[in-house]
Amino acid sequence: MPRSASTNAELREKSRERILAAALEVFAEKGYEAASISDVTERAGVSRGLVTYYFPGKTRLAAELLDRWLDGIAGIIELPGTADERLAGIIDGALMAAASTLPIQRLAISLMMQPGTHPVFAEVEAAKSARLSQVEDAIRSIFAARGAPDPTVEEMLLRATLEGITVKMAIYPSTFPLEAIRHRLYAGYALPTPTTPLPIHSPPPDRLRAH
Repeated sequence: MPRSASTNAELREKSRERILAAALEVFAEKGYEAASISDVTERAGVSRGLVTYYFPGKTRLAAELLDRWLDGIAGIIELPGTADERLAGIIDGALMAAASTLPIQRLAISLMMQPGTHPVFAEVEAAKSARLSQVEDAIRSIFAARGAPDPTVEEMLLRATLEGITVKMAIYPSTFPLEAIRHRLYAGYALPTPTTPLPIHSPPPDRLRAH
């Protein structure tokens, strides 16, 4: 019996997701420049033709992964609550994302910073410009509600701080004192001290060392 259109669509989506998952693993292990489409096809267990059908080149795989990474960032505009509650939610959400999705964080960082792949990031960022502007405006509105004299600068500083934390966590995942940093961020913004730790391993502050 021929498969229905909905079944075919589901199978195509599963194949596409398997390829993307394999690409993320390969890029995280080998780095974007060293990875090849053959590496991705071998990891995904599919033919090269199927990979190139969905993604005509390695840059399109990276672009799709970055697109999803930016969508994750954009989810913060939907946080409910008071300005303080939303700010605390942004901090916690960013720290959780940094700790629980290290492969995509590493990929995003590498693509943003490497001269050869920065255009890929810039292309995806440009396509998401309207959505990212909503994120920026949402954060600025939080700081405006808290009485900040320059919400634009506060938004940029918060994002730079959280992105810097993500970089350090990607480099030092086993020695980064996530919970201590979280408490320091809360204190810096005069937020109530969190009473429940994030569900992520966090060593006590000592020294950042790669293992």
